[in-house]
Amino acid sequence: MLPAAAGYDRAITVFSPDGRLYQVEYAIETVRRGTLAIGIKSKGGVVLAVEEKARKLQISNVTQKIFQVDDHIGVAAAGYIPDARTQVDHARFFAQSNRLIYDEPVDVEGVAKNLADMAQQFTQYAGVRPFGVALILAGVDKNGAELFLTDPSGTYIGYDAVAIGAGSDQVTEFLEKSYKPDISLEEAAALAIESIYLVSEDKTGTRHVKMAIIDNIVKNMRKVEDQEIEKYAAVARERAARKSG
Repeated sequence: MLPAAAGYDRAITVFSPDGRLYQVEYAIETVRRGTLAIGIKSKGGVVLAVEEKARKLQISNVTQKIFQVDDHIGVAAAGYIPDARTQVDHARFFAQSNRLIYDEPVDVEGVAKNLADMAQQFTQYAGVRPFGVALILAGVDKNGAELFLTDPSGTYIGYDAVAIGAGSDQVTEFLEKSYKPDISLEEAAALAIESIYLVSEDKTGTRHVKMAIIDNIVKNMRKVEDQEIEKYAAVARERAARKSG
């Protein structure tokens, strides 16, 4: 006997009898199988952190999962990363067009909505497939620090703290207990690393952790160097030890 999904998961444009688009659900499952990505908003700015499992001879100072869209906007991705590059290129074009037309930096929500609209287009036409990636957009604009999540269905939602990828359910539960709105930028960075340690096989090193910060004063995304990540990781390990002790 054929499974219930048979026939309904072969085309992106066909709804199943229970109202589901299986290809979109499969794309969202691709995101769940990707390595962890985290965004945390603080009173001083926004932190993006990802886990990247590098091979032994791989050059580890090149970040594969964090991208810069504009001076004040960064993106962390989980899922099929080549799809992320396509969406980021689209976001960069949108951000630069906004500067040329309106002579001002683009709003973070404007970029999130534009990317979500693009993702939604790829759920309704034959001959295409959904993007197999979810993006955390973080930035500082005229509204202050902003954090949004887009997914393959074309949904975009604002968050104070969010996790995507493998182990994200466990990390989300942890963030719900640990996050406070008045958290400082340094505390947010340490919390992000603590969240990665929660589900990662490596619970002490920092080679597998990449991070970017956009602070409220400078409003420029900067890549966090290894020495600074180690400093935040030491705080995260200390916190974890206190909790387990």
